[in-house]
Parts: sequence; structure tokens; C-alpha cells
Amino acid sequence: MAPRAANNPRQIRSKSCGCTLCLAKYPPEQYGDRRPKRDCSGSWQARYRDPAGRQLAKNFAKKKEADAFLDRVRSAVRERTYRDPKRGEIRLSAWWDTWWEVGSKKARVGTRNRKVGLWEKYVAPAWGQYRIMDLEYMELQQWLTSTVPGFDNQKKVKELLAGLLDAAIRDGERISHNPAAKLEITAAKWARHPDDLAPPTEAQYALIHAALPPYYQVIFRDFAHETGMRPGEYAGLRLHCVDEEEQVVHIKEILVFDGGRLMRQEAPKTSAGFRTVPLTPRAMSAINFMKEKWRPARTRSRIGDGYDLHVEELVFRGPRGAALNRNNLKRPWHTAIKQAGVARQMVNPETGRVELWPRIYDYRHVVSTRLHHNGISERDAQSALGHDRGARVTWLYTHQSEDSREKVRAALAGQPPASGLRLAE
Repeated sequence: MAPRAANNPRQIRSKSCGCTLCLAKYPPEQYGDRRPKRDCSGSWQARYRDPAGRQLAKNFAKKKEADAFLDRVRSAVRERTYRDPKRGEIRLSAWWDTWWEVGSKKARVGTRNRKVGLWEKYVAPAWGQYRIMDLEYMELQQWLTSTVPGFDNQKKVKELLAGLLDAAIRDGERISHNPAAKLEITAAKWARHPDDLAPPTEAQYALIHAALPPYYQVIFRDFAHETGMRPGEYAGLRLHCVDEEEQVVHIKEILVFDGGRLMRQEAPKTSAGFRTVPLTPRAMSAINFMKEKWRPARTRSRIGDGYDLHVEELVFRGPRGAALNRNNLKRPWHTAIKQAGVARQMVNPETGRVELWPRIYDYRHVVSTRLHHNGISERDAQSALGHDRGARVTWLYTHQSEDSREKVRAALAGQPPASGLRLAE
């Protein structure tokens, strides 16, 4: 092993120092007169090599500080725990660009758009110009509490920031710890009232369907109300996925928005979304209506073909032949629920947005409830609706029957149930 350099750390000559050596290097006639000094006041430079063999240096005010630094860095290099402090000087916005180049390839369209939205709205304006090594827990916690509104927003922002900084640790330990890892969610979780979660009654649905234009009655009343399929699933349904002999549809892809543009996503919401949905006679009649009107092609374009929608293959379309999307579905829906007199406004306390009840998505709730009340097993309901676990169907999508309150009231009053069974004493 080569001997250590005798002049490491070495003192750096200063233009402001008046010692003999500094005056010799920086003459007074050229750099100005200075008060003579016996000892040099220049900084001490510690030189070392990183694990890659590159020579680096760092200056200190005192020699003992430089010696202590050299001892630490030599031990870290020898034990392979060395971390280049300059790697932590990267700005958070620059690190986001590096991280997102890979991260954007791993998530679905909806997840990617949500992360970009959170970054641009909350994280980048507050912390984008900070060096990642300067981020501290308490400052982040105060910002999360005071700036980011709502339980869900705080949760997602924390996950995004923690993942971003965790990647910095894995990338050669740009930082020594993750200050966002233990941020606390301080906003209260918004719990909806059961009445806001429950779907409309069949009587309310009858009023809504009567207020819809005839074309949309076929989509909502005859198909969505019968199958419980997600809007993106029946919007992306193609003729070759319809088995008329078995009277089923095979869900293989969905239509989703990506930055305001409609695109094909080659997989439904979850892996359970790949499923076969049985059709009632009414749902089959809706498909026959669309077939007669649009004459969809039976060709099989490549699934997940991006923004090339191949509208000629779609079974369900807008009234002018364009692909269905949330805009040409929500407009007639909102008009119909208002005309039917069942619309109710709800202000989301987390976002401040005004939301309308009922939603198009509530068809899934009413179908699940119908299956449950007709004795369909949880597993079969799970398969029909496309959920990863059956329990979710029970506690989220299954609701009380329309006459449940009357049944409970009668039971509390001591009246026998309609079946004639005696109440337990």
C-alpha cells in the first residue's frame, strides 16, 4: 500500500492572509497590503479518493476538522459504506425527471396521471428547487398539514414523496435517510353518509330512465342496469368479444382518458376485470340494437392499440357514432337525474368540488345488491362484477333492501316477520 501523503491535509494559501508564505504567493504590490501574521489563516484541504478511484477534495477551517474528515471517509471507502455528498445536492425537480423516466413506465394510465397531477400541484411548487439532502422531516410535516387538503390527497402525496426519496437512497445512497417515510396524515378521513353510498331505488331508476333520451335508455336502462359493467368496459366492448350463442360478453380491455385523450388500455381495472359477464335478454337486446344501428366490424385490432380506437369495431357508441366517454355519458345522465327530481348535491370536503348523486357507477351497486338478495353466492357475485376479493362485494357494493327499515321497525315493535317465523325471546 502506498504511503499516505505527508501534506494531506494541506493548507491553502489565502490572498487575505499576511503570513510569510501567503505574502510570497500573493505579493502585496499586486494583491494589496495585509497586516503581517505569524500563523497562516488559510483553509485546510483534505484530499481523498472515492471507491471509483476519482480524486476529490473538501476544505475545512481547521486542520483537526480535515483530519477527522479524512479518517471517516477512508473508513467508509474501505468498508464500502462511502456516500458521495455531492450526489445529494441534486434538486428535487431534477431527481423527479430522472425517477419519473422509469416510474412512468410501471403504472397504469390513471395512476400515472394522478402522480403527475400531485407532483405539479403540490410537491413541485413547494420543494422542487430544494436539494434532496436539505429536505427535513418537520418542514415536510408542517407543509403536508397546512398545504395539502384532505385525507386522500395527503396520503397520496406522502406515498409519492416517500417513494421519490426512497429511490434516492437506493441510487447509491444520495441521501442517508428518507425524511418523508414517517410523515403523518393529519386530515380527517371523509366518511360518506350511508344514504350517499346507497344506489337509487328501482322507483328512482324508473324516473331517471324515463327522463333519458331514447338512445341513452338503451345504454343505461337496458345494459348498464342489467350487467353492472363499468362505463369504460362497455365503452370498449367490441363485437368479437360478444358470444351471441352463449349470450355472454368477454371483457378484455377498457377505454380510459389519458391527459384529455381517449385511449385503449389492454387490461381492465384489476386482473379480476378479465371476466365473462352473462347477459339477460334485455342486455342482449341492447347489443342487438347497437349492432343494427352501427354495424360494428368483427375485425380484431391489436388490444391496447393506444389512441387508435378503431371505432368501427365498437358495439356501444355515442349518438353520433363517436366512442363513448365520460362527457357524452355524464351530460345526458346529469340532465335526466335533475329532471327526474332525484339529483342531490354533495360537497366533497376534501376537494371542495360539488358532486351529484346518483352516479352512473351506482349501477354496479344495484346489480350487486340484486344478486345478493336473490341468493347468489359471494364468489359468483365477485366473478360477475370483477373484484379481486369477494368480501369487497359484500361490504362495499351490497346495500340494504328497500323495505329493510320497515322490517327493522316491525321487529323492534315486536311484530312477527313476514315469513311467519317467531322472533327469539
